[in-house]
Amino acid sequence: MSNPDSFIDEVTEEVRRDRLFGYLRRYGWIGLLLVVLIVGGAAWNEWRKARDAAAAQAFGDALLTALDADDPAARLAALETIPADGPQLAILRLLTASTALEQQDRATALAELQALAEDNALPQSYRQLATLKRVIIGGTDLPLAEREAALAGLSQPGVPFRPLAMEQMAVLRIEAGDRDGAVQILRDIMNEPEATAGLRSRASQLMVVLGAEPIPAG
Repeated sequence: MSNPDSFIDEVTEEVRRDRLFGYLRRYGWIGLLLVVLIVGGAAWNEWRKARDAAAAQAFGDALLTALDADDPAARLAALETIPADGPQLAILRLLTASTALEQQDRATALAELQALAEDNALPQSYRQLATLKRVIIGGTDLPLAEREAALAGLSQPGVPFRPLAMEQMAVLRIEAGDRDGAVQILRDIMNEPEATAGLRSRASQLMVVLGAEPIPAG
């Protein structure tokens, strides 16, 4: 390569280097900002995980301390002082309702379950469970139409508590004097894929009580 060509290459390389440094001086802050954001985001995510873990542990410890009390009244009082939100609030309300029942305090139990069932901010599965438990616990103290409406939604295909809701629907049909309707629901339970062996057994026994011929589970 001739000297003129070599000189031209050196000049071209120097121009490229000057341009690169110019770009770095002008736009290098963007790269630094991206690094800061990535590092800061990772640190914030780790802090959030640690905070959530600590909050979950504190909630669990508070529950265990409350449930360790021998007296149901003391357990109920302790549960009512525990702060919670989200799924933790759903768990707390279910435990509070169960503890209230131990005290024969059905009013408090029903109130806790109703509050949980009507809280749209909480997971649907907890709300559905609260609705089912409220129907079972409330019994005839709740209007028949109200119980039927609640169970109608829970007994739809795909709902986790469908088999248990169907069982309660059969009980309501008996309460309303609709023997044939109850028997049909019980037959449907026998063929319900999600029904447990215990539930099928109860359905079969209830059919016998109603004077209907049990059928094998499908």
